[in-house]
Amino acid sequence: MEVLYLLETSPLFFGISAGALGLVVGSFLKVVIHRLPIMMHNTWSEECREHFGDSQAEPLAQKQYNLLTPASRCPQCGHRITALENIPVISYLLLRGRCSGCGTGIPLRYPSVEVVTAILSVITALHFGFSMQTLAALAFTWALIPLFLIDFDFQILPDSITLPLLWGGLILSLFDVFVDSHTSIIGAATGYLSLWSIYHLFKLATGKEGMGFGDFKLLGAIGAWTGWQALPVVILFSSIVGAAIGILLILLKGRDHSQPMPFGPFLAAAGWMTLLWGTDIINLYLH
Repeated sequence: MEVLYLLETSPLFFGISAGALGLVVGSFLKVVIHRLPIMMHNTWSEECREHFGDSQAEPLAQKQYNLLTPASRCPQCGHRITALENIPVISYLLLRGRCSGCGTGIPLRYPSVEVVTAILSVITALHFGFSMQTLAALAFTWALIPLFLIDFDFQILPDSITLPLLWGGLILSLFDVFVDSHTSIIGAATGYLSLWSIYHLFKLATGKEGMGFGDFKLLGAIGAWTGWQALPVVILFSSIVGAAIGILLILLKGRDHSQPMPFGPFLAAAGWMTLLWGTDIINLYLH
């Protein structure tokens, strides 16, 4: 009870707790980001073998491969990552960013995911305060982080994340956590059908596919959480974020400006910003 009292009355303690929880969740999310695409590829390979025969596809990894099995190991020397070596951020600093077995450098991306998850968790928690909205918004935030990075890397948005996100938004609307059910249902339908329509019009005009079906589902999920009125804000934010990231990639990495970029990461970033500040922006515009 004393902890709950501190969480409710002390913004500092509440923020620190949210950050610590974010670090732990971020440690799990980096596993999701790495393993989920491999798991999906293995599933597709198995389906191909069943349909076409054994010669059509080979699995990327052993059969028992999921988010928990096998234990994490160094890809270079096979050293098993111990519990002490898996403490978020701290282990990376103590190991000086290198494997304790072979000295191979650990990608900076791993602790970066943990730090970013913690920062976004703190911002989300302090924005909504000690409330049911914070619990829901944290789940929303944690779902968008792997969607952002997986789509950026592989141009896929896993149904195993987008669909629960969609249904979660609709269920929360029954209790008016963010929006009411009427607004949420219309938001989900409008979000999905708007990109679905653009996809088919673009394909009809050019004969090319401009985006994937995962983008439809993601915008539908965001619409279920934020409501249909916020969808123009989501599109605006996604355009701004997309332009900013595109320019940075061209300047820093020399990315070809004609090379297509996934739309999901920009939708994910825009959806998070809209959930936190979309209502304020809409009210500012209306008044």
